[in-house]
Amino acid sequence: MSHSVALGPRAATPRRIAALALPALVVLAAEPIYVLVDTAVVGHLGRVPLAALAVGGTVLTLIAWLGTVVAYGTTGRSARRFGAGDRASAVAEGVQASWLALGVGVLVALGMQVGGGALARTLAGGSGEVADAAAQWLRVAALGAPGLLLAAAGNGWLRGVQDVRRPLVFVLGPNLLSAVLCPLLVYPAGLGLVGSAVANVVAQTICGVLFAGALVAERVSLRPRPRLIGQQLALSRDLLIRGVAFQASFLSATAVAARFGTAAVGAHQIALQLWFFTALVLDALAIAAQSLVGAALGSGDDAAARDLARRIGLLGGVCGVAFAVLIAAGAGVVPGWFSSDPQVRDQAMLAWPWFVAMQPLAGVVFALDGVLIGAGDVRYLRNLTIVAALGGFLPAIWLAYGLDLGLGGIWAGLTLFVVIRLVALLLRLRSGGWAVVGAVR
Repeated sequence: MSHSVALGPRAATPRRIAALALPALVVLAAEPIYVLVDTAVVGHLGRVPLAALAVGGTVLTLIAWLGTVVAYGTTGRSARRFGAGDRASAVAEGVQASWLALGVGVLVALGMQVGGGALARTLAGGSGEVADAAAQWLRVAALGAPGLLLAAAGNGWLRGVQDVRRPLVFVLGPNLLSAVLCPLLVYPAGLGLVGSAVANVVAQTICGVLFAGALVAERVSLRPRPRLIGQQLALSRDLLIRGVAFQASFLSATAVAARFGTAAVGAHQIALQLWFFTALVLDALAIAAQSLVGAALGSGDDAAARDLARRIGLLGGVCGVAFAVLIAAGAGVVPGWFSSDPQVRDQAMLAWPWFVAMQPLAGVVFALDGVLIGAGDVRYLRNLTIVAALGGFLPAIWLAYGLDLGLGGIWAGLTLFVVIRLVALLLRLRSGGWAVVGAVR
């Protein structure tokens, strides 16, 4: 059994924040890196298997996103109880989150056996080789959903008790095993595309079992508690709605970019994927914020929580400035890594100034998102995201289309989205309404 020592909130130095954020970053990056390996292996099978993996992988990414929602909700609740000195209750949050994750995972696995074919045909645009191959891959890969979601819940409560070592081992080990298994199953074993799915299932199942084992080792009651699960569902619902608002916004931006031509949408994809990469790094800082702020409020020290919020927000801004400098320096080089088409590179330059300018702002926004999630103030975050999307981002990008402002107009709209959220988060931070002390919000 691991008994992490809860450092006092005032001991949350930059080094302590980094000690929580860096392992979280490795865990966050493990799955995307594995997906790249998987894609490279399957890509050599031909166009149809690669297209099928793209279709099936989209569904698996959505399932993983559901897991992230569960993890974020669990971290804040566990951290509060841990900060209050009640480790057993903090772990109990993990037990109930794991029951919730397991239930959803089993439903997903069963649902894909029944509806995987229809879903694949919908995503692939009709029947055909790609849809058939995607359905076959999806039915097998979905068997890993219980393990995938159990691992997400496990990440949540372990971050809450500030144990970052075990999640690192539990995630990296199975992913490395899967990276070795994937090419072996696809080629020497002769399983082809299905071998990729089997490797996914093996990794996710082992990962889920390891996190479940960590719960058992804590020697707490493993009995389901419907009332607590209901509270977690309410929290997850708000985070889920917030996430849907994000997804709708980015899908709309891509749809508008496509209306400006092939070069524009290609350049938009380059900038957007780089944006997602920077978001991944900043998310690690947000996870550290969730754990530390939740623990501070759980211990009844709202002054320390406010101080942490200011320091973490400042650190987010510093990270954002660093990204801005790097992205600005790479303006003439980076787009060429992704496309040799001069029109695509020219279009990327229209988005680039906005992409650079928003980085320091986004750094603060991501950090403060983590602060409010750790504080359990997710209803405010939900409402803010909906207002910023419907009242700022979406009107701005469709106005860019109507006025023919091109890709620069789209990225100006994205910058407006970030600015609205930044202003509202700073106002919330200043009001102090988020800093509610106690083991439970």
